[in-house]
Amino acid sequence: MNIKMPVKPYFSTNKTTPMMCKTRICFPLIFLVAALWGCAPLVDPEYQEQLRERLAQYKEVSLTADLDRLTEAEIEMIPILVDVAGWIDEIFWMQSYGSGEELLSFMRDPYARDYAEINYGPWGRLENHTPFYPGFDDKPLGANFYPLDIDREEFNEWDDPDKRSPYTMIRRTPELQLVSIPYAEAFATQNQQAAELLREAAAMADYAPMANYLEALAVALLTDNWREKDVAWLKMQDNILEFVAGPIDTGEDRKFGLKAAHSAYILVRDPEWDIRLADIALMLPGLQETLPVPPEYRREVPGTETDIGVYDALYYAGHCNAGPKIIALNLPRDPELRQQEGSRSMQIRNVMEAKFEEILLPISELLMHQDQQQHISFDGFFNNTVFHEISMGMGISRTVDDDRPVRDALREYHNTINVARADLMSLYLLSQMHEQGEISEEELHQAYITGFASIMRSSRFGAAGAHGIAAMMRFNHFAREEAFARDAETNTYRVDLEKMKAAVEKGLAELLTIQGDGDYRKAAELVNRDGAMSETLQEDLDRVQRENIPVDLVFDQGLEQMGLE
Repeated sequence: MNIKMPVKPYFSTNKTTPMMCKTRICFPLIFLVAALWGCAPLVDPEYQEQLRERLAQYKEVSLTADLDRLTEAEIEMIPILVDVAGWIDEIFWMQSYGSGEELLSFMRDPYARDYAEINYGPWGRLENHTPFYPGFDDKPLGANFYPLDIDREEFNEWDDPDKRSPYTMIRRTPELQLVSIPYAEAFATQNQQAAELLREAAAMADYAPMANYLEALAVALLTDNWREKDVAWLKMQDNILEFVAGPIDTGEDRKFGLKAAHSAYILVRDPEWDIRLADIALMLPGLQETLPVPPEYRREVPGTETDIGVYDALYYAGHCNAGPKIIALNLPRDPELRQQEGSRSMQIRNVMEAKFEEILLPISELLMHQDQQQHISFDGFFNNTVFHEISMGMGISRTVDDDRPVRDALREYHNTINVARADLMSLYLLSQMHEQGEISEEELHQAYITGFASIMRSSRFGAAGAHGIAAMMRFNHFAREEAFARDAETNTYRVDLEKMKAAVEKGLAELLTIQGDGDYRKAAELVNRDGAMSETLQEDLDRVQRENIPVDLVFDQGLEQMGLE
């Protein structure tokens, strides 16, 4: 029996009492009364087969790294940081859905519980946030950041200085008035627990900048003062153990694109690989000057203090662990802070390698023409990823005419436009590197052809997130510009390098102009026109699916996998 249950997301301010009504707002449970418990499916064979197929879209990979480079103190800190990540994970559950513990205990089907843990809710992230468990509507565009019934008109008319803050939850009072609740208050119990653990880890640190950073992170969780935490993080230069945590990306907020979701990463740096990337940061101001737009659209100067590093992941939690996994980071997000203090570009090698070997390479062997498969390489994938992340700190962050943040001007389309722009800028910058003699002709071929094959990989994420939409935008743009051809006999693709270079430059100029003009209407038109799957591409991706090539990864992670238990 399919019982329709009301979707009423809530968040808790107390770990042990999710029906917390002691504050000024009470948040209702998402579940019906226990009398409906028996109506949920338990062992429907057809339903379970569908769930098994969905689970099979994710290839399980163990997260391990060489810990020999770590100091004894760093190794002793890892279990504490894993515990901190657990509290970050709980915060993200509440931002995405509500109480994960309540949802998982409600789901009687074990496959459903497994899929809910991957997706942080009863909605499939690879299925455009539609429900996979009976009784739920599609996921709200605003996740659990806003009341379900809020619309843009009400939000815009609401006079509240904190409504656009990345660090507030929006709720209604019992009188139905809107109110902004700072993250520090909304997740007070989780923040307090995490802060105590961070201070415990800081006391153990044998590297003073790491201790300072962990202390600043604890303060940020309790006060929402994230800038000081970012400054302290950027001052760490010699640490091998890396811990990144807090509200980072706004992609979970598909309604207004404002609210930052919590993530946590535990990483181990490889200084030997860093040497390969050491000189790139010094080239960034010059590369910015080559961008194919008028000077006013490239007036911002990227900081030469950009630190580009290569890491292996030990642990993911929160937003970065939901559905498709992140393979690189470029932080901090604040453009003014980036220019003043620099930034850090982080390539997560072991996750990147797993995606290349388990997903991209098999797709390439199926869909790329035989005479171009020789150019598919991990180095091409790695270089595209490096320059994609670097591109996040280039281009333009404030509009040309009125100096508004581009994020505010483009609103819910900002993430998608920004990802699409970085995808194209990555290839453009690599072309510039080739023209300057910094990379070879073969390296450029690898970047472009591997990059095109990766469009097929990312398009499988669908329209539920910025990366999937941006991939489809690139495919449709390249198709219009005839930058590739599809062989009807072999059903494979062949890239025309020169036409693709021209298409990259044209598309990049268009996106930079939209950002610089803060043109919301054009951004919407472009995303709606190009951010959809073409019939031919869908047919080819169906072939990929029939070959049982996974869509993304799910992690087997923890102290046991690290060899610390």
